Parts: sequence; structure tokens; C-alpha cells
Amino acid sequence: MEAERTEQEQQRRQKLERLRSQGTEPYLSRFDRTHSSAEALALFVEVEKEKGAEARTEPVALAGRLVASRVMGKATFAHIQDFAGRIQLHVKVDKLGEPKYQQFVDLDLGDIIGVRGSLFRTRRGEVTCEVEDFVLLAKALRPLPEKYHGLKDVEVRHRQRYLDLIANPEVRDVFVTRARIVEETRAFLRARGFIEVETPVLQPIAGGAAARPSITHHNALDIDLYMRIALELYLKRLIVGGFERVFEIGRIFRNEGIDRWHSPEYTMLELYQAYTDWEGMLELTEALVAHLVQRIKGSTSFSYQGESIDARRPFARLEMVDAASQASGRDLLKAEVPELRRLLAERQIEARPGLGWGGLVNELFEELVQDRLVQPTFVTGHPVEVSPLARRRSDDPRLTDRFELFIAGTEIANAFSEINDPLDQRARFEDQARARASGAEETHPMDEDFLTALEHGFPPTGGMGLGIDRLTALLTDQPTLRDVIAFPHMRARHAEP
Repeated sequence: MEAERTEQEQQRRQKLERLRSQGTEPYLSRFDRTHSSAEALALFVEVEKEKGAEARTEPVALAGRLVASRVMGKATFAHIQDFAGRIQLHVKVDKLGEPKYQQFVDLDLGDIIGVRGSLFRTRRGEVTCEVEDFVLLAKALRPLPEKYHGLKDVEVRHRQRYLDLIANPEVRDVFVTRARIVEETRAFLRARGFIEVETPVLQPIAGGAAARPSITHHNALDIDLYMRIALELYLKRLIVGGFERVFEIGRIFRNEGIDRWHSPEYTMLELYQAYTDWEGMLELTEALVAHLVQRIKGSTSFSYQGESIDARRPFARLEMVDAASQASGRDLLKAEVPELRRLLAERQIEARPGLGWGGLVNELFEELVQDRLVQPTFVTGHPVEVSPLARRRSDDPRLTDRFELFIAGTEIANAFSEINDPLDQRARFEDQARARASGAEETHPMDEDFLTALEHGFPPTGGMGLGIDRLTALLTDQPTLRDVIAFPHMRARHAEP
């Protein structure tokens, strides 16, 4: 292990040993900080208003990571960085004394220190702490990346997020904004009478969506369990039990491919409201998204990857089959399965096995239309085949009372009028079982316990799911989900041969 360390790492360990041999403990348990960097700067501005150009504050205590140091003989200018930002330090030998000053000069970038001193403004105009004393709080045994000032390596940024946060302070703003989106969503829903609940992460049946689950085994119960792929079916059980407005913001796990908009672990909002339908969900979704855009961006519009997005209500509406028909040049409502397969083949679109009319129409929509939906658009009227939990349309039993919200070419939300007829729901599950037998692996399994719940009486209900990660990416102008998930899953690093 020693041989694998870089020269810098070896030097830092030698400094660590030297400090301890001199009686200095380089890892302290506490430092009583009085101000963050931002609070210190604000304090000085207030004092400066009162005292003018020669303003100087009473001593403050600051703490943070040493990120810059310029030694100029008997004086050193340095910067420390905390969660709130950076602040300059001025360290002089005549303030600290020769031994203490040399200890400061001997610090390494990345070390975490605490300092005490008064604030003043330098001749160059920078608010600075004149250090009267300092203490090493945590010695960094590894150096910051060589390209610390703007770490660009995407692999390093995602795999070692802590380095990304140190090197690129603006990344913190992404995760602060993510937290604000979740907080604002909770406040919005509570104001509308929704109750936040929790449902099982480990489930005996992976239901509520068409997706591949991850499986585990519970030793005490001696049963296989699945990481949930949706929040839906347990939230609906609560509606059966008498709750009328419930929501959950929770992690979802899908054992599928990874790309720009898909992650094996992500965060969803799902909510259910009794005595309303998909149109009630559409109004709620539109209001929620417009509210979040206004609260987060301070405007009804925002920019995403160079595209100007207008989130003023009402959002556009588009029928799925009509849009796919127009894009393909065929009336898909009248098309049979063989013709749909020919249309897909002509466009070199490989359809999944076992798909019927509805699945093939959905494939055409996703390939020919979805990417063009830049402005907020509600797509309605999904086929039953790809909507096993949505209520059938009264005027066309092939379609459902469902919508998806698309922004910047990606699905942000999905909602529908829920099935409350247990016989219809059972027939849908049976259709899904036949599709699974034909090779469609990502179909919904039979769930007898859920059907039993429906048979006790399920009121008319509307449900909606919204991707927190995707919405965060849009509102922070990030190109992928990995940029808004603090610790995204990565391929394992393989040892060198």
C-alpha cells in the first residue's frame, strides 16, 4: 500500500506523524464557529456602513477547507471554503509569532482549519479575516485533484461526488435546489389536504409499473422480496382503507438500462385523490409544475440546454394516437397489427416481442413524436395495452383516461383515472400474464392481494406520479439524471491487469 501512494500523499503522512510527535492532535472533535463565510461577509458590510472605509469588526471564528494559499515571506494570503462560500485570510508572522506562522505555512491545500480574527477590507477591496490564531481541525492525507479549479472529468465528478462539491461549488446549488423542490412539493400538497405516508420498499410482488425489479431474500421470513418499482398499489390500498388524499416521495428501484434519463435508483412523487379523475389530476399537475417553476426560477419560464421553456398555464394538450398518426402518415386508429409492424420496420424501429396494437402505437409515438415535445405538453389517450392500471375510455375501450406530461422531450409526470372495477382489473392482469408468456418480460404480474382490496370497494380516484430527478434536472439545467443524483450508480472499477 505504501508503494502505491503518490509522493504528495507520503509527504502529508510524514507531516501528520511530525505533528503528533510535537504533541499536536490533527483531528479535533469540535470548533466553536461564530459565523459562516457568508455571515461574516454580511457582518462586515453592516459594520462598514456604520464605520466607513477603516471599518474593522470584533474578532470572529471561521472554519473551512484551505483551498488557496500564497506565501509572501512574512505574510500569507489564503482562502478557506465552507458550505456558504469562500473568504480570504491574511496571516502575518508578527500576529502569530514565528513558530505558529510556520505551522500555517506548512498546511496543505485541502486541510480543514479554524481561524479567529477581525474582518477588514484590503486595498484591493476584498473582505478579509486578519488571523490572530488558527487550529488544524482535520489533516487531508490526499491532495485535491490537479484540475481542482473546475474539475471537469465526468467520471471523477460522478464517482467521487465529494471532490465535485469541493472543486465546483456551483454543484452544491443543484442539490440545494433539489431539496427546495421536494420541500415546495410537500408544502403545495399539504395545502391541498394531502397526507404524506410511507409504503414498503421491499414488496412480495413488484407491481404498479411495467419494469424489471431487483430481488432479494429475507432470511427470517424465508421469502423472496422485490425492491419496489412503483409506489402505486400500496397507496391505492390506503384509499380503499378510507384515506382520500395521500402522497409519498420515495425511492424507486428498476433493474434496467442506464441512460441520460434513466437510473436504477431514483425518486418519485406519487399521489392519489379519491372522487376525482384524470382531468382533476391534470389540473393538479399543471398547477404543481407551474408553482415549482415560479418558486424555483422566480419566473414562469426557464432555459434548459439552450431551449426556452414557457411554463405558463394552460399547457398544450395532444392525443397520443392523433400525434403518432400525423407523424407516421397513417390513421393508426384504423391500422391493424401487421400494418403497424410494417410501419415500424420501414423506420428501422425494432418492436419488443409480444406487442399488440396498443404497444405498437406507443412505440411509434415514442420514436416519432416524443423528442419534439419541448414545451410543456399533456399527451392523452394512451392505449390500454401500455396502461394496465388506467381506466378505459367510455367512447373507445382500446384507450384509457390517462395523460403524460412531457417537457424538453422527456416524460415528467404520468397520471390517469384509476380502475375501480375489480373485474376489469383482473382481466387486465390476465392480459399482462399472456403478454409475459409471449416474451414481454416487463409486464405487470398478477396481484391477488391488490385485487382483494379492490373487491372491498375502491372509490373513483385519480392518481399521478412525477419524477423528482427529471424535474430537478430541468430546473437546474443539468443534462442527465446523474448530475442531480448525489451518488449515481457507476460500473465497478476493474483492477489493472
